[in-house]
Amino acid sequence: MSRSSPRSESVRGGGRSLGRSPERAQTEPTAALAAVFAVVLGLGAYAVVLTDAAPGDPDRSLAPPTVERAHDELVTGGVVAPDRLPAAVRAAGPDGYEVNATLRAAGRSWVVGPAPPGDARPGGGSDAAAADRASRSVAVRLGPGRVRPGALRVVVWS
Repeated sequence: MSRSSPRSESVRGGGRSLGRSPERAQTEPTAALAAVFAVVLGLGAYAVVLTDAAPGDPDRSLAPPTVERAHDELVTGGVVAPDRLPAAVRAAGPDGYEVNATLRAAGRSWVVGPAPPGDARPGGGSDAAAADRASRSVAVRLGPGRVRPGALRVVVWS
C-alpha cells in the first residue's frame, strides 16, 4: 500500500511541496520593518495634522499671542509709549473677540477696550472664567527721560 490517495496529492499541490518552493514570495525583514515604520510615521503625521486643524478647539489660548502682538506694536527702542496703546490693541486683537488692554506703571494706568467680564463684580463671576488673560512686564515711557517698569495686561473674550 504504497500508493498515495488523491486527497494527499491535492494537499501537496500535485506532488510538489509548497514549503520551500522557489515560486513562493518572501520579503526581507529589513524591507518589512521599513514598510511598517513608514505606515506608522504616516498615520502619526496624519493624526497630528488632524488635531491641529480641528475647528473650535476649546483649549485655544488667545491672550498670550495677543499680548505679544500688542507688545510688538507698542515698543519702540525697547520702551512702551502709552499713547500708542489704542492703535496697538486694534492691530493685535483677534477678529470676532472683545479685547481689553491695561498698561500700568508708577501708579498710573491706561485702559483701552470694554470692561472685561468679572472685573466689576467682587470675586469675578461665571463670565470671568470665559475670558482669557495674559500679562507681561514692560518698560514704560512716562515723559522725556523718565522710564519706569510696568505691566501690560490683556483680556480676550467673546
